[in-house]
Amino acid sequence: MIISGQTTLSETKSKSLLQQFGVVFAAEIEVTTDGDPIKNAVKAAEQIGFPVVVKLCGDSIAHKTERGLVRLGLGSADATATAARELLAKATVDDGDVSLLIAKMESGKREFIAGVLRDPQFGLFVMLGLGGIYAEVIADVAFAPVPLTKPDALALQGRLRQQKIFDDFRGESAVSKDELADALVALSKAAESDPSFSSIDINPILVRSDGSIVAVDALVVKDALTPSKDFQPLNTTGRFFESLFNPRGVVVVGASTHPGKFGFVSLHNLISCGYKGQIFATHLELAEVLGVQSVATIDDLPENEIDLAFVCTPASTNISILEACARKNIRSVYITSAGYGETGESGVQAQKLLKDKARELDILLIGPNGQGLVSTPVNLCAQIVGPYPPKGAISVASQSGNFVSSFMNYARFTNVGIARAISAGNAACTGVPEVLDFFATDGATSVALVYLEGIQDGEKLASSMKSISSVKPLVVVKGGSTSSGALAAASHTGALASNDRVFDGVCFANGVTRVASAEEAFDVAATFATQPLPKGPNVVVLTTVGGWGVVTSDAISNDNVLKLISLPQDLSEAISALLPDRWSHNNPVDCAGGETRDTIPEVMRLIATHPGVDSIIFLGLGIQSNQARLMTEGHFYPDFGLERIVSYHQRQDERFAQVAFELSTETGKPILVATELGVADVNNPGVKAVQESGRLCYANGQRAARALALSYQYSKWRGVAK
Repeated sequence: MIISGQTTLSETKSKSLLQQFGVVFAAEIEVTTDGDPIKNAVKAAEQIGFPVVVKLCGDSIAHKTERGLVRLGLGSADATATAARELLAKATVDDGDVSLLIAKMESGKREFIAGVLRDPQFGLFVMLGLGGIYAEVIADVAFAPVPLTKPDALALQGRLRQQKIFDDFRGESAVSKDELADALVALSKAAESDPSFSSIDINPILVRSDGSIVAVDALVVKDALTPSKDFQPLNTTGRFFESLFNPRGVVVVGASTHPGKFGFVSLHNLISCGYKGQIFATHLELAEVLGVQSVATIDDLPENEIDLAFVCTPASTNISILEACARKNIRSVYITSAGYGETGESGVQAQKLLKDKARELDILLIGPNGQGLVSTPVNLCAQIVGPYPPKGAISVASQSGNFVSSFMNYARFTNVGIARAISAGNAACTGVPEVLDFFATDGATSVALVYLEGIQDGEKLASSMKSISSVKPLVVVKGGSTSSGALAAASHTGALASNDRVFDGVCFANGVTRVASAEEAFDVAATFATQPLPKGPNVVVLTTVGGWGVVTSDAISNDNVLKLISLPQDLSEAISALLPDRWSHNNPVDCAGGETRDTIPEVMRLIATHPGVDSIIFLGLGIQSNQARLMTEGHFYPDFGLERIVSYHQRQDERFAQVAFELSTETGKPILVATELGVADVNNPGVKAVQESGRLCYANGQRAARALALSYQYSKWRGVAK
């Protein structure tokens, strides 16, 4: 079935079009129904050479296999004639004009599917996946946006999960990745040539025994309707965002004396977290709230002294509040009020009026239905909930207020701080893309952390993501992974697409680090914020706990991004001079209980300064302090020399953490410290020392390895790493 407004080209027309751009198809001849089609089919088969394939084709015929319209491996004239006769008999009135396609019988043990999809949000994408009749079942596919260069096409191949499919296979040569890349680039060029293309489908692309490729089927779907967007650019210049995140003064509109109301909580948070600018409040009865004498209306406020209005009033009042803010030259307005797009059609209309009014008045509007914002450089906590995080370099933008709180809770727990954080609410006027544009130039932000659900303008989002990723890391966690709408039902490419897979392609192309959970998102953002970017993949695991070294090594190997290098001989010999012979003599470097007072710092220095090592994961911190804690909890402490040994253990763990920080700073190499005590006992002296150095203490080696791998991938995208 074809979606209304769409038309398909026959297989022969589809192939003819794609051949112009360089797609290589099997040799074939089209036989029309004019004259004697059976005789002409046999003649065509003899000209191509047996064995051949015979197919029934037509503009209204999409997938032939499902209807039994393909005959394979025909080795004689009689077999070809019989097949041609049977296939013509299967034609229906709905098929329209049909023809027979006689093609060389190509064979291969491996198949790919490739195509082009026009996503309703993000535009054109090239797709590659494992092909054949199991394409939808296995669904190992990846997408990349058009235009596609040859390096892009090679990278797209590397994103398939089943990478062994490209290697030597059951006596057959490795796949020619260059030929496959050329075919993908050809698809990209074809898609660019005609804006009416909705999808292109090539299934399968066969891999011959010598590794060369050949396409044997194609389908092009055109869309008579050109997609259009109701998009109006917003005034989101730096001046406007400065008024939002660095305001001279803030007014809480709708302040309350009731400690359970938003108007009380937001004013309390604003004052209690130490905002140094001027603070104002409006209250119809002129109440004094938390020591702030309110005024009745915005019109009673001073002019040109307030940059941000934080609005906690009912939705029905907000149009007049925007007008009053404009009269006082208040350029940024954050609206917490609910009752808009989230409530149904009437709310949608109210939200449109609010958006139109903000644009008319040239006001930067955030919300409605938002949780608030934080800007630690100016001690600003304009929120209707907690928490307030420590200062740092991570900036957060989220379509969910809960995720803003979650990331700030992680910041408080780990002491890896936040610079800016904002809940976009319903994003009537200003959403995540506009905030990212500000973060890209914001000196207080060194890494952006984003939670996304719905996407209003995919092309704008992709542009903003690329702009910020080109100068600083962007970490994204996305919810709502559902199938894309408005796709051609006749296309395998469309059937294999989803918002999630397409979004993966957008992230990969634009240098975005996409993760699966809030926990992983904060790990990775904290890594970017506190560790140098790795300049290569070579990692060494240094451990005083054997089991954790093993599972961390497994995680590195399974991820297949970093390289757990074999120790260079000179490094191994140098370590052997410091440790007893029972140490592992390999990577991970397991000290095997041979540590003395200076062993860990000396071994870590040897590893960190070796030119063949790009990064270190250090495991086992806090074990001595853990024993020290147990000693202090027993009834023997402080006697029997326990006070002295407790102090020694604590100092050693503190020292190890400090050495890791100092060596990382000295060498410019990431050194990640991981221990379960990072979550099991945050008061452990080793853990506290890591936090005091400004770095994340990872909960385990696997999480450290994953964060380091993603940091390396971004470093490669930026051209920092080899």
